[in-house]
Amino acid sequence: MDWTAFREQFPVTEHWAFLDHAAVSPLPRPSVQALHEYAQSMAANGIAAVREWFQRVNHVRALAAQLINAPDPTDVYFVPNTTHGIGVVAEGFPWAAGDNVVLAAEEYPSNQYPWMNLAHRGVEVRTVPSRGNRVSIDDVRAAMTDRTRVLTVSAVEFASGFRNDLDALGELCLARGVFFFVDAIQAIGAFPVDVQRTPIDALAADGHKWMLGPEGAGFGYIRREWVERLHPIGVGANSVANPLAFSTIDFTLKPHAGRWEGGAYNVPGITALGASLELLLGAGIANVQQRVTELTDHLCDRAARGWTVFSSRADGEKSGIVSLLHPTLPPDEVVARAKHARVVVNSRAGRVRVSPHAYNTTDELDRFLAAL
Repeated sequence: MDWTAFREQFPVTEHWAFLDHAAVSPLPRPSVQALHEYAQSMAANGIAAVREWFQRVNHVRALAAQLINAPDPTDVYFVPNTTHGIGVVAEGFPWAAGDNVVLAAEEYPSNQYPWMNLAHRGVEVRTVPSRGNRVSIDDVRAAMTDRTRVLTVSAVEFASGFRNDLDALGELCLARGVFFFVDAIQAIGAFPVDVQRTPIDALAADGHKWMLGPEGAGFGYIRREWVERLHPIGVGANSVANPLAFSTIDFTLKPHAGRWEGGAYNVPGITALGASLELLLGAGIANVQQRVTELTDHLCDRAARGWTVFSSRADGEKSGIVSLLHPTLPPDEVVARAKHARVVVNSRAGRVRVSPHAYNTTDELDRFLAAL
C-alpha cells in the first residue's frame, strides 16, 4: 500500500518527525475539520442543530463497533478516558469480600489504582511479575485462585510494548469463569481487536493515541450478558430508556451499554474521533498493523547496532511501541536531543520509548537515530 496520501492528512509532518503516538497523537486534517465544523455550527445555530450532531454521535458509535467487531453498536458506550471505562467494571462488579483481581505488575497506573481502590470492599489485587519484559500466561494462571473474579490486562503494555496474547488469556478466563477486561488504548487503531473472536467481556480506550483522535473522547465495550450484572455508575438522565421524557420520572435503564452514558456527550471530541476512525478504517487496520510493524522492525534493526532493544520482536508480541536504551546517553537526554532535531519521542520506565504510526517513514526513524 502506498502511504503517501495517508501521510498528507497529517500537518505535523511539516514540522516534526512525530514518533510518540503511545502518548498523545497529533490530529489529522479530517479531525481538525470536524472540530471546526462543530464550532461553526454551534456558533451559527446553537441547539437548533442538536439533532444532526446526535446523529453524528451515533454514527461514531457504529464506527467504534466496526473497529472492534462488536455485535451491535449499542454494545459500545462513550467515555471521557480509559480510566472511566476501567472504573465502570471495577466499581460496578458484583464483588464479595475475599474476591481477587489479577493484573500485570507493569500495568499503567490507571489499570492498577481503580482495583487497589477496592480494598475497602475486601478485594485483593494479585500482581503477575514481568519476565524478560513479557507477561507469561503460565504466571497469570498461577496467580489465579478459586476467588479470582477479574483478569485485567493491557492489550499492549505501555512501557515495554509487549503485546499480550488476548486470545489465550480470554480462553483461560472463559475456562475458569473469570471476567476478562482489556485496557485497549495502546492497541486499537494500530492492531486488530476483535471482541467476537476473542472472549473479551469489557474493554476501554481513549481515542488520543493510536486512534488519532483528541483527548477526552474514547469508548468502552461491555458484552451484552454483563449489562444487567454490572451495577451502573455515573447514572444520569441519559442512562434511562426515555431520556427526553424530562417531566416523567421512570427509572428504567437502557438495556445496553448506553446506560453508562449518564450525561451530556463530548460532541466535538466524539465527532473528531469519528473522522479519525474513518481515516483508519479506510486504510484498513490490517494494513495499518503491517505498516507499523515494518517501521518498528526497521527501527529495531538499525538500533541493534549499538542500542539495547527491550521490546519483543517475536511475531504476536511486537507492537507499535519500541523500548530501548542508548549505549551512553540517559533517556531524558535522548528525548531532549531528539527534540532539538525536530523529532518527538518519549521516555518511560527508565528507557526511551519510540512509537511510530502508519504515516511515519523509515527516513524519520533514521533521522531520530542520526540525531543521537
